[in-house]
Amino acid sequence: MKKIEAIIRKTKFEDVKEALLHSDIDWFEYHDVHGIGQSRQERIYRGVQYSTDVIERVAITIVCRDVIMEPTVQVLLKIAHTGEVGDGRIFVSDVIDTWSIRTGENGDTVLKDKK
Repeated sequence: MKKIEAIIRKTKFEDVKEALLHSDIDWFEYHDVHGIGQSRQERIYRGVQYSTDVIERVAITIVCRDVIMEPTVQVLLKIAHTGEVGDGRIFVSDVIDTWSIRTGENGDTVLKDKK
């Protein structure tokens, strides 16, 4: 199993959400985040100057079976991309095990995939 954590622009969240719901992902969590990276540039958007380190972002967390990881990452890369500084990052890590609190069942069978 894999854990995918993506930090994306808040303005791209609705598009990413729709794309994930139309893919093989049945569930994910998200929350608003703030962070500061190495790249800082001044930009002008609709006449307002802002710094790229203060772009509002959303963190998305997905736990999935190994076979779903690559297509999920490709969806994130395609839909969250703007080509501008501050598009975000994707982190993938191994998940050792998972349990269903309701049933006590464990292993990747707890994850419901459409396949």
